[in-house]
Amino acid sequence: MNSVLQMTVNGRPRADVVADNMLLVDYLREVCGLTGTKIGCDGGECGACTILADGGARLSCLTLAHSCAGQVIETVEGQATRGELSAVQSSFHEKLGSQCGYCTPGMIMTSESLLRTNTNPTEDEIREALGGNICRCTGYIKIIESVQAAAEIINASREAAE
Repeated sequence: MNSVLQMTVNGRPRADVVADNMLLVDYLREVCGLTGTKIGCDGGECGACTILADGGARLSCLTLAHSCAGQVIETVEGQATRGELSAVQSSFHEKLGSQCGYCTPGMIMTSESLLRTNTNPTEDEIREALGGNICRCTGYIKIIESVQAAAEIINASREAAE
């Protein structure tokens, strides 16, 4: 059965007719054309499909699209503002936080969620937050350094604004 799904995706209101059993990851990739959200394990174990739903990290491969009706969904494509990378995105680039890049969107979205609630996380807090995200290429050191660098950028921006 199909029904209308209404939500905001990366700041844009949407209303799409989709199957009631469509997964959020499939909705984002196939209906919205946002392919930055990756399908990794298809079972909620790798974190590659992580998005933000109303600001909180969520695995889109385990989430029915209709369960997010009315919510604000953010993907990695929505993190840049006016063509400029977010603090997290630029830090992953500058600190070499990705290698093959497959896990990177999920890592970025999980890191974004963490830094919205904790702008000065310890290394242990970063490791705990990223515990559900698997990277098969790195030893996670550069990823952790990327999150720490993003936190520094965010904190410097806040101090400059005050």
